[in-house]
Amino acid sequence: MQASPANSTSVPQPAPASGSRFPQRAWLWAGLALAAVLGVALYQHFGLGELLTLERLKLSRDSLISAYQANPALAILAFFGLYVVATALSIPGALILTLAGGAIFGFWVGLLIVSFASSVGALLAFLASRYLLRGWLQAKYARALAPINEGLQRDGTAYLLTLRLVPVFPFWLVNLLMGLTSITATRFYIVSQIGMLAGTAVFVNAGTRVAALESAGDVFSPAMLGSFALLGIFPLISKALVGWSQRRKVYARWPKPASFDRNLVVIGAGAGGLVSSYIAAAVKAKVSLIEGHKMGGDCLNYGCVPSKALIRSAKMAKQFQKAEAFGFKGAAASLDFASVMQRIHGVIRDIEPHDSVERYTRLGVDVVQGHARITSPWSVEITQADGRQRTLTTRNIVIATGASPFVPPIPGLQDAGFLTSDTVWKLTALPKRLLVLGGGPIGCELAQSFARLGSEVTQVEMAPRVMVREDPEVSEIVAQSLQADGVRLLTQHQAVRVEMVAGEKRLIARHGDQEVVIAFDELLCAVGRAPRVTGFGLEELGIPLTSRKTVETNAYLQTLYPNIYAVGDVAGPFQFTHTAAHQAWYAAVNALFGRFKKFKADYRVIPWATFTDPEVARVGLSETEATDQGVPFEVTRYGIDDLDRAIADGSAHGFVKVLTVPGKDKILGVTIVGEHAGDLLAEYVLAMKHGLGLNKILGTIHTYPTLAEANKYVAGEWKRAHAPKKLLQWIARYHNWERA
Repeated sequence: MQASPANSTSVPQPAPASGSRFPQRAWLWAGLALAAVLGVALYQHFGLGELLTLERLKLSRDSLISAYQANPALAILAFFGLYVVATALSIPGALILTLAGGAIFGFWVGLLIVSFASSVGALLAFLASRYLLRGWLQAKYARALAPINEGLQRDGTAYLLTLRLVPVFPFWLVNLLMGLTSITATRFYIVSQIGMLAGTAVFVNAGTRVAALESAGDVFSPAMLGSFALLGIFPLISKALVGWSQRRKVYARWPKPASFDRNLVVIGAGAGGLVSSYIAAAVKAKVSLIEGHKMGGDCLNYGCVPSKALIRSAKMAKQFQKAEAFGFKGAAASLDFASVMQRIHGVIRDIEPHDSVERYTRLGVDVVQGHARITSPWSVEITQADGRQRTLTTRNIVIATGASPFVPPIPGLQDAGFLTSDTVWKLTALPKRLLVLGGGPIGCELAQSFARLGSEVTQVEMAPRVMVREDPEVSEIVAQSLQADGVRLLTQHQAVRVEMVAGEKRLIARHGDQEVVIAFDELLCAVGRAPRVTGFGLEELGIPLTSRKTVETNAYLQTLYPNIYAVGDVAGPFQFTHTAAHQAWYAAVNALFGRFKKFKADYRVIPWATFTDPEVARVGLSETEATDQGVPFEVTRYGIDDLDRAIADGSAHGFVKVLTVPGKDKILGVTIVGEHAGDLLAEYVLAMKHGLGLNKILGTIHTYPTLAEANKYVAGEWKRAHAPKKLLQWIARYHNWERA
């Protein structure tokens, strides 16, 4: 995500001061250099490294107090200056200095000195970072700094206050990082002064108790124990206060109901919504599931289920073509496309009971057919099919509205008409000439299927290759398979416009400097899916979207309003049915039990598969991604063409490729290309989820003869490559000795 222009531009150079021979930046460099020299000199000359320890503080406490009593003004000024320099230069020992403030000056004077000295020192470190490093770092590390910039742009004061109140990061690091952002120096100082005050008070108070220690028994005095208890629980209290303050600000304009009709209202009955409501009902919460169209969502009705049914019919057509290779001479079959489509709808009907209103009602879910609109953080208005409206109040809401096919704004497309992955299932006749826009998973699956069924398929992709999220070798295998099935594959072709010429539909595409004319009977848009975020009240509530137009959520899947969650395609970052179900568990549990314990959604091991022939399945890093991210890796590869079962099945093509940590068997990523790749991947998903390496896979018995043996064999390849050669040489000598 790129930083906004306001955050990514460098800070203007300060104008030279009147009568000065140097610009302000030069004076700042000189001042910082002088302060650094002075700080190092003090550190070395007075042995501050030895002084800044708790033991040394207790030993020198009496002499320091005497010096303060003899000349209070000088002692305060010297301590203030030392603290400012230590903070500005991030010299180790700030904690001991804070304790010393309480030990020498007492609580109130010590608190006053340390509070202002720490804030002034932090400001100097902030300014140094801003004027010396910000422009260069913002340009060089724009992507890494983008989340900080966005957080400050959205709610800078609360962002910084959280960092000050909840000391997850060292304060010196906060000072430097804030200097790299767009927050003003004035706001930085004020927020730091306020935010660090409570923590400073706790440490200064602890310093007064440390100063009073006379014996080991004093450690167990109530006052001393209270001070250290405050040190332990302060981050928790601070975090709670910050959360309460943020919630109060967010909910300020919304009146909260005195009671609620529901514990949870779920909008959308796709995978995410079904799982969320199922979990809520299972733990005896009162939950309503609202669906404005079909239960089961896109996956059941338009996506996963019908496409796999179509792929199976297309695979059967391919098998008839290869029948002679299996000993069937003269085998032939004629296609009845209407019957193919009837079977697809029959498969949907057979699976529908799993996601039906009746089933979820029996499970304890209140299923409501109608359109939902969020009218406040605690209320959902439902418009039913007959026009009647009702409103439910609820403690929590889960948004699971999914996504819909994206249709690019190509001139003439609307007039010519088009199909999408949602509407293609309404076809009753096989298109003679089918044009598929898009070379992603959906486009490749449907292009190959229709080509196998007999359509003249042309596939147009703007990128240099299909399946751009996979490694180039994977893309090449898929492209060759598409072309072998008769698909005319046109990569690096950009759709420009659609025309009607003499009753014929034509797409004009640009390839380099030339325009290419492609005639078609039906055009299928498969260029991606857009989250459904409009019409549900998100705009009125001010719930923000990401740059991908998904609902913005935190690690707990909470939106701007902590009691409103989003899961599935509408939330991202993955548009997979299994990811939506995975997120739904976190959203439901966090919504219902978040006051006791919240869980961050875990995206470390997300598998996916594309059901072309051969299938492509992956989990973790690809070789391309690892290289781009600078992650060190080793590659181990096993060719499925050497696998006994694959040879027997006539599917001896593809490979298993495993990325591991150099010199170790820890798995970073796996790509499988071949028959049933999606099924074979499950073993690696389990291994990565639970930290199992290739040695464990190698030591596991795999049934012979199965395709799953490929997983064992690739582990064996890794083992051979990492055999202990020196040890084997000594073993060979031992065997020679035994024979002698």
